[in-house]
Amino acid sequence: MTTAVTARPPFDPAIAAALTDRPEHVVTRLAPDEIDALRSRAEPPDLDEVATASRRTLTWHAAPGPAGDVRVALLRPAGDGPVPVLLHLHGGGLVVGTVSDDVAASAATGPGWAVASVDYRLAPEHRYPAAVEDAYAALVWLVGQAAALGLDATRVVVTGVSAGAGLAAALALLARDRGGPAIAGQLLVCPMLDDRNDSASGHQMAGVGSWDRTANATAWAAYLGESAGGPDTPPYASAARAARLGGLPRTYVDVGSAETFRDECVQYAARIWADGGDAELHVWPGGCHGFDGLVPDAPVSRDARVARARWLARVRRRGVTP
Repeated sequence: MTTAVTARPPFDPAIAAALTDRPEHVVTRLAPDEIDALRSRAEPPDLDEVATASRRTLTWHAAPGPAGDVRVALLRPAGDGPVPVLLHLHGGGLVVGTVSDDVAASAATGPGWAVASVDYRLAPEHRYPAAVEDAYAALVWLVGQAAALGLDATRVVVTGVSAGAGLAAALALLARDRGGPAIAGQLLVCPMLDDRNDSASGHQMAGVGSWDRTANATAWAAYLGESAGGPDTPPYASAARAARLGGLPRTYVDVGSAETFRDECVQYAARIWADGGDAELHVWPGGCHGFDGLVPDAPVSRDARVARARWLARVRRRGVTP
């Protein structure tokens, strides 16, 4: 696709100011040789502090994986009964990020939910299928150990932000096609879904916002190598490549109106509906990629978190669909 950009949707004023005032959160024009520098600039939160602030107990676990144990950090709220759990996959373009990234947002979105965050392997050192197989190993372990951990195996929601959300979508497809474990829902926040990287919104938002199609191309190439964007990418790498999206758990997708992934997210939700599935889609006006993490106090960010929490509450009441 070639698109002549004549106009762009405006950023929310608070988001526009943050993009100007906090350049460290702007990742556009990312080149392959800049991945190490991006990692060195990252400042992951302290999980002990996140656990204390969210009134959860932090424990560390090891899930048997395809290349050794996969570390899983579990933040569990107080209470005797089994609690629902968010299987959390951090963002970072598949090339950066730690088990502690984005966890506070998941904990805040799901009061009363445990959060199990997966320390999956990163590209380019570990290319596809390393990350999604680590996520699948964590899912199998989590469901198998749910009773011992005080978790409700019928209320497991896979979630993530950006690349983590794309991994969550790929994980849901993998679980569907392998016959389990059952997932109650997938909560996808600005998910990175399509390695073809050629949507109208990707061209429209090139060079602006917090993540653009140039950075996106670098990330996909790190994960998939030379095959990125080609005809043979499997759906367990890039969920938009799936031939069908029926048989998936309840799905929540949200994305900003002024970001690279807008159109692939809208299309993904529309395809779930077309295949008879249950999807809720929000396109937040003026939002850039990851806007609520960038400007958490903006009204649009608060609205987005409330909408996610309400969806999770509905999933909690219903559990896995028979």
